[in-house]
Amino acid sequence: MVAVAAATSWRLLLLVLSALRLGAASAPQPPNILLLLMDDMGWGDLGVNGEPSRETPNLDRMAAEGMLFPNFYSANPLCSPSRAALLTGRLPIRNGFYTTNAHARNGYTPQEIVGGIPDSELLLPELLKEAGYVSKIVGKWHLGHRPQFHPLKHGFDEWFGSPNCHFGPYNNRARPNIPVYRDREMVGRFYEEFPINLKTGEANLTQIYLQEALDFIKTQQARGRPFFLYWAVDATHAPVYASKPFLGTSRRGRYGDAVREVDDSVGRILSLLGDLRIRESTFVFFTSDNGAALVSAPRQGGSNGPFLCGKQTTFEGGMREPAIAWWPGHVPAAQVSYQLGSVMDLFTTSLSLAGLKPPSDRAIDGLDLLPAMLQGRLTDRPIFYYRGNTLMAVTLGVDFCPGQNVSGVTTHTQEEHTELPLIFHLGRDPGERYPLRFDSTEYLDALGRISPVVRQHQAALVPGQPQLNVCDRAVMNWAPPGCEKLGKCLTPPESVPEKCSWPH
Repeated sequence: MVAVAAATSWRLLLLVLSALRLGAASAPQPPNILLLLMDDMGWGDLGVNGEPSRETPNLDRMAAEGMLFPNFYSANPLCSPSRAALLTGRLPIRNGFYTTNAHARNGYTPQEIVGGIPDSELLLPELLKEAGYVSKIVGKWHLGHRPQFHPLKHGFDEWFGSPNCHFGPYNNRARPNIPVYRDREMVGRFYEEFPINLKTGEANLTQIYLQEALDFIKTQQARGRPFFLYWAVDATHAPVYASKPFLGTSRRGRYGDAVREVDDSVGRILSLLGDLRIRESTFVFFTSDNGAALVSAPRQGGSNGPFLCGKQTTFEGGMREPAIAWWPGHVPAAQVSYQLGSVMDLFTTSLSLAGLKPPSDRAIDGLDLLPAMLQGRLTDRPIFYYRGNTLMAVTLGVDFCPGQNVSGVTTHTQEEHTELPLIFHLGRDPGERYPLRFDSTEYLDALGRISPVVRQHQAALVPGQPQLNVCDRAVMNWAPPGCEKLGKCLTPPESVPEKCSWPH
């Protein structure tokens, strides 16, 4: 699928031409780094992006005090591959977070998955240790639930959260409830020690995650060490939840309640940075892992604004994310950057903030965004969007999009409809409703400029070993580390490895 970017740039859906790579001077002392990653939150969920209810005052204020990135993208339209890309700075096809079980299928890490983040991958917290950072993840990991894949095995010093999504409740016989960890050991399970009321939507998890973040910031500030906090909360992923004070407070229903609580939490985190007088020494970036899940809307899903489709698809609605950078005294306030960005850029940008260079022994897809943030310099660059093992921009024409129908553009089944890529001009057609005519000069010119970049990428690509091919019920969360202390160990079934089935 091919698209053309607004104003002066052309874009292949989802691919943009590139040439330069900019370096940025590191700060004299490394700043603290906070990456706030939401779950299934859409581009259109923020008031600053036009959501009419205007129920995100803290995020809107963050944008007013920082820099908004309206052209910021996920690396994959599904949670696990996107998160793997953020923490490695590499496309999922490179870091192994994809499947070859079927053509162009989205894979992720349910609890029966056998694979996870490979030891060969270098994650951001591992590299930040070289600059003396202490790192913590709060919330959803989603890069493999088996102990060898856990965050503390890959550079994080602390963890409070879950290895999988908060699906459930389960009966602990056919399928166990998902564990919640503190560091290396479980401290309970969702729907048990950490209740989620599916009927009312009430859960106190966001408040727990908030307190974990606040306590970590206070502790590290007192110790005088730079810190990296990866706050990956999942309240906006179905089944959505919110704590009692926020339930019923939004005009957008239960999903809006969850967004309001997340917004309030971001406000409290930023306020604490001010109270501790570390605003100017703390870089904060807010974004989401993929577009809103329209299959869960309206009660359990968000808004992708004017963009087509959503989660699971490589149209704009599935890939374009809300994004705000905040670093008072460094990133100028009330600015908008039209730099084409990706969650993979957070890896490279964080290393640059720490005065570190990306690994030179592997392909890194992330761009350092500091020149765009600090100097207003824009860089043309390629971003390649895969679904599974397939570069959707090139090999498929009409794309899979459940729930929306645009004749000649989308389909409700996964089929190949044309050998020619579709091209959209996103400046004139951000909703991707009107592909350029195949015989038009505009189409042919764009295709002629983009095709060599695609060929070069495909010729140099070395795919990683796919991690999302094999499933086995025996590896589910039956007996996580620490279960014996709580009396929460369950007996696993016999091991029967099989190919995972990915319907999307």
